[in-house]
Amino acid sequence: MTIRFANFLAMLVCCAGALAGKTINVPAGGDFQAALNSAQGGDVIRLAAGATYQGPFVLQANPGASYITIRTSAADSALPPAGTRIDPSYSSVLPKLVGDGDRDSPILTTTPGSSHFQFIGVEITPTPGAALYQLVQLGTGSETSLDQLPTDFVFDRCYLHGDPAVGARRGIAMNVPNVTVMNSYLSDFKIVNADSQALACWNGPGPLTITNNYLEGAAENILIGGQDPTIPNLVPTGITIRRNYFFKPLAWRVGDPSYQGTHWSVKNLLEFKNARQIVVDGNLFENNWADAQAGFAILFTPRNQDGTAPWSVVSDAQFTNNIVRHVASAVNVLGTDDIYTSQQLHNITIKNNLFEDVSYGWGGTARLFQVLNGALNVTFDHNTGFPDGAVSMADELPSPGLRFTNNLATHGSYGFSGSDYGEGNVALAYYFPNNVFQANGIICGNASLYQSGNFFPAVIGDVG
Repeated sequence: MTIRFANFLAMLVCCAGALAGKTINVPAGGDFQAALNSAQGGDVIRLAAGATYQGPFVLQANPGASYITIRTSAADSALPPAGTRIDPSYSSVLPKLVGDGDRDSPILTTTPGSSHFQFIGVEITPTPGAALYQLVQLGTGSETSLDQLPTDFVFDRCYLHGDPAVGARRGIAMNVPNVTVMNSYLSDFKIVNADSQALACWNGPGPLTITNNYLEGAAENILIGGQDPTIPNLVPTGITIRRNYFFKPLAWRVGDPSYQGTHWSVKNLLEFKNARQIVVDGNLFENNWADAQAGFAILFTPRNQDGTAPWSVVSDAQFTNNIVRHVASAVNVLGTDDIYTSQQLHNITIKNNLFEDVSYGWGGTARLFQVLNGALNVTFDHNTGFPDGAVSMADELPSPGLRFTNNLATHGSYGFSGSDYGEGNVALAYYFPNNVFQANGIICGNASLYQSGNFFPAVIGDVG
């Protein structure tokens, strides 16, 4: 028995060593692609801190569930601690994966068998002066079945950025299952007369986990949907977005004193066009102005974008504990696509958020909320906002199932209104049948226009 137990222990040690894999060191000037080609699950590829590796690169097949790790050779102590966001000041200790200058050639791409890759402490950037279409392409975006997709990718404490002068269209195209982007810094994703994003997904099933990143994109900082999936009936599912900083630099805004002279196409901070089972919690959203669109910061708007995906839907979303500030308008909710056929948006909860400086100074209508065209079961609860325009505006088809409770907002110019029905109870009755509208405070509002059970402080100081 003693001998057998000893042999068993030896076998465990041997297996543990096999699972741990080997370390492949790639010195400055070394062949990173060759290292990728030879690596197996459990291996660690160490790239020289601060060195530049000329791409593009292809992540090869990696069968099994063990990750191949690509990381800086710098010690862990040279990076922010695990769970802490990186920033550009760490660039000197990050190996740099650089494109070849071809705008249509991503720096990192996958094969159908690519699986389980994680990047820790790596910088990914175009050749200076090159405006890449996208830096990282996970999946081609044109697969027609789920079994064609690679899977499982992690980017932790990575720095991805476009060229400061000419930008880049997209940081990571996340068209695969199981993507995690965390503690990373994505900046300078901007293009003239076209959409650009730090992160985007349209042909990946999810889940996606986006945690504690700095995210900078001109058109949409994050966009889910926006192109029709080529996989039939695909809806990205399981989207978790927590503790991120969404930001647009004022240097991108025409007319701002810091404007740098290039008119990038600006739209929104976060947009869902085809997604379900969404959690957006504890994020900071800052700076969004009217430009290529009206300036709403957050959009829940189902879109059958090109007319070939009538299953497109936005549903089962929780938008909670966020701060949204310095925006032309705050939240836009659309029931169904008003161009092509889509499914009906349903079950959206917007709760416990703070909306500051929703003002005409950003060029839009300064609406806190907007609900359009047959949205089903939308809840606004315990939000605080300071709009110049409307507390909420409704239009098009009625939206049943509204719950608007425990919210505090300045009245602004229009209060809670609906097109052609004015403010208050008349608009609520037409646009929101069987609504619940209770325990709200509308500062400077007219109590006679609303049902009892709400509050109308004369000035902010009366709120307490």
